[in-house]
Amino acid sequence: MAYYERLPIYKQSLDLTVWIEKTVRNFPQYHKYTIGSELREKSREITILIARANVKRERKETLLKIRDKLEELKIVIRICKELKVFKSFNSYEFAVRQVVEIARQNEGWIKKTIGRS
Repeated sequence: MAYYERLPIYKQSLDLTVWIEKTVRNFPQYHKYTIGSELREKSREITILIARANVKRERKETLLKIRDKLEELKIVIRICKELKVFKSFNSYEFAVRQVVEIARQNEGWIKKTIGRS
């Protein structure tokens, strides 16, 4: 098991990515291949960046990229809500809560990293 797999931020990001993959399957066909693809791609990018940040000695730049990607993901989730592609408001709310929690953990990591430099 890679060390990053034990990180709470990685676990939560991976869980969100898997949840998004499963959720997008239920989107209407048009949205599945447009905004659904974007959702899937952004969530995977975040998870990969988290794994990458963990192995880098100088991780500040990667953590800042994660911050930006999380903000982008929040926007795409909001667009999905407005397009009514989620089955329920609860799905939207779950996705946003997960992104906010991952962002909170990332901010803590950024502060810890900056404190060391």
